[in-house]
Amino acid sequence: MLPCVVLAGGLGTRMRPLTANVPKSLVPVLGRPFAELQLEWLASQEVTDVIYSIGYRGSMVRAALGDGRRFGVTLTYVDEGNELLGSAGALRLALDQSLLPDAFFVLNGDSYLSLDFADVEATWRRSGRPVLMTVFRNSGRWDQSNAVLRDDGSVLYDKRAAAGDQQAPEWIDYGLSVITSEVIAAALPSGGQGDLADAMAGLSRRGDVAGYEAQHRFYEVGSKSGLHDLEAHLASLGASRP
Repeated sequence: MLPCVVLAGGLGTRMRPLTANVPKSLVPVLGRPFAELQLEWLASQEVTDVIYSIGYRGSMVRAALGDGRRFGVTLTYVDEGNELLGSAGALRLALDQSLLPDAFFVLNGDSYLSLDFADVEATWRRSGRPVLMTVFRNSGRWDQSNAVLRDDGSVLYDKRAAAGDQQAPEWIDYGLSVITSEVIAAALPSGGQGDLADAMAGLSRRGDVAGYEAQHRFYEVGSKSGLHDLEAHLASLGASRP
């Protein structure tokens, strides 16, 4: 299975005051830090090598998660420090530090999803494209839709404006992608800053982003409503507070 980079360095401003003194990845979900649940989920998908990108209150993340072994993974940290570089900049930093694999999953640090990583990887390999984005037919229900899944299996994506392609976007970035290090090297110079969403939008316009359609809604801790929904979802599966 490909390694996974988890992007968990952001300020989590939408989750204030919960994130005033704790990074978003450690926000409690049913009494446990979210990152613990996310790492256990990755391990259940046989993703065992995780590069964890930290920034805001990163020392707290290191102290809480350690080397990752008790969750079934091996953690390597990339630390942006106090000068946040953006999601693409965080990946470029990992590349500059020779920690970025040739190909890897990249996962939003606040995402908790329902899909088969092995199938996602196999779909990416069959596509022949350098990038794959998982998408969900959201139709504006849980957040603003920002992608079009084309008939040829590619994705047209634009986080900042409605996607074109002769139809309104009905899909949304699901929170998991596959990317190659060559894409990151071409997107930003060494030490560069930037948002991965902008690089993905440009790649999608060139037809370089394959799509994988998830069948179940996404969950996340990027908003208070998202946290509430995730706790309700986990409770419905039998999880409880420790």
